[in-house]
Amino acid sequence: MPVTDTAHRILVVDDQSDVREALRLLLKTAGYGMVGAATPDEALACLRGDAFAAVLVDMNYSRDTTSGQEGLGLIAAIAAQWPGLPVVAMTAWASVELAVDAMRVGAVDFIEKPWSNARVLSVLESRIALDRSQRDVQRLSAANALLAREGSEGFIVESPVMRRLVDDLARVADSDAAVLLLGENGTGKSMIGQLIHQWSPRRAGALVKVNLGGLTPTLFEAELFGNVKGAYTDARQERVGRFELADGGTLFLDEIGNLPLEQQPKLLRAIEDGEFERLGSSCTVRVDVRIVAATNADLASDVAAGRFRQDLLYRINTFQFRVPPLRERREDIVPLARYYLATACRRYGRVLPRFAASAERALSAYPWPGNVRELSHAMERAALLADGAQLVAEDLRLQPASTLEDALAGMTLEQAELWLMRRALRDHPGNLQRSADQLGITRQSLYRRLEKHGLGEGATPV
Repeated sequence: MPVTDTAHRILVVDDQSDVREALRLLLKTAGYGMVGAATPDEALACLRGDAFAAVLVDMNYSRDTTSGQEGLGLIAAIAAQWPGLPVVAMTAWASVELAVDAMRVGAVDFIEKPWSNARVLSVLESRIALDRSQRDVQRLSAANALLAREGSEGFIVESPVMRRLVDDLARVADSDAAVLLLGENGTGKSMIGQLIHQWSPRRAGALVKVNLGGLTPTLFEAELFGNVKGAYTDARQERVGRFELADGGTLFLDEIGNLPLEQQPKLLRAIEDGEFERLGSSCTVRVDVRIVAATNADLASDVAAGRFRQDLLYRINTFQFRVPPLRERREDIVPLARYYLATACRRYGRVLPRFAASAERALSAYPWPGNVRELSHAMERAALLADGAQLVAEDLRLQPASTLEDALAGMTLEQAELWLMRRALRDHPGNLQRSADQLGITRQSLYRRLEKHGLGEGATPV
């Protein structure tokens, strides 16, 4: 039965059973678990099947051999396949030259046999701590780079429906329970996920966001679980995945309803067991993360249709909340518009105009099919195009509500989706990314919808 705490498990590779037993007893007194291997091939098999904090490698295995070549070959193989794993060389025929050779091919230190117990424990303690520190630095650096790319939006709550939602979220935020946020695109689900993290005991940990709808099948595992060097064609270095980045914090899974069925078991296992393997590695990594997921899909219908796993839904919807569209929270529209206009004016160095009554009426009357995201884009447009100290309705350049309502009246949901897709393709001919942005979905989601409606990339616009 393998030891499960990889932070305190040592692989000892030596062809003498009495040496392995002596080291097992020594390591046990210091709180380490030990797995023994008698040959280099046996050692490599152990490494492929389990994870270890360090490896002690004897330099000679064949009788009457003192060259150390077998040990050097094993150290080089470990360094190539498990970079960063501390390897300590040990031999009864110590020499400066052999020590230098061992360090050159990948060993981090050298112990002479017969060993000093204090020396063995000191080397292991220092090297394991150093390796853990380096991995923490790598994880922190990657997390900071990721968070630096994540923008934040204003969160303004004036309407009764949003006040009720915030009250409910505050009650569950301080738990570790999974939260599922439902709502249309652009309603601010990502921002609410950020607030759940900030209100939780995990606030000192990382909040890591990943858009599952934007991941290609080939990048899914590497993005979520990380990869080792050489795991795939472009894997030029070891990479930390989003689950590992979120260890001790919160992982926000956006557009979880767009996750293909064949990838759902891998995600379920990571959520359910808190463990996974980096792509290209057989070593199991354990993490402690809280899951907050979001989607605009009807997951109950997707489960009934066989497009979404019921057991995965049960894992992510301990608490389920609906984020209302902007048209249901009209008290928030004008305050949000003021915030986004001020933000855009600061960004572009423009003078902040005041809202005329006509502009406020137009903002409140508009249906906002793109919700908060569309409102922020409208205010950015107004900041650039408005002329004067006052913002009037004409400066907003909003499509009259009656035009949208008349166009969509009498359509089925499928027909409305097709109409909006063709309209976006018309507005941005030849640019699928901009079309997807207008629709409030990812490019991958647009591809899937084009395929669903039997349209190619050159679909005929309305």
